[in-house]
Amino acid sequence: MEQLNQTNFKEAVRGNFTLVDFYATWCGPCKMLHPVLEEVEKEVQNVSFKKLDVDEGNEIAKEYGVMSIPTIVLFKDGIEVARNVGFLGKQELISWIETNRK
Repeated sequence: MEQLNQTNFKEAVRGNFTLVDFYATWCGPCKMLHPVLEEVEKEVQNVSFKKLDVDEGNEIAKEYGVMSIPTIVLFKDGIEVARNVGFLGKQELISWIETNRK
């Protein structure tokens, strides 16, 4: 999963479908979600998986209204199409992606 920052964020979400995990290194649920995202990344086609540390990219987090973490946001061509706050299990995450990718 590519690490995003202030410099590369806008360019990174311009692709067809991009999922961004807004997280923090100190966040327990974020640590639980990370291996789930890595598994799903291997199974789900045509979605780019990225992550943004909200402590390092706080301006981007503010711009997108991220108030709680983990927050995952699905972008299509740079526009937010779906958002989920909190932990999702593997099957829930796959279903969420598939539902919002249509």
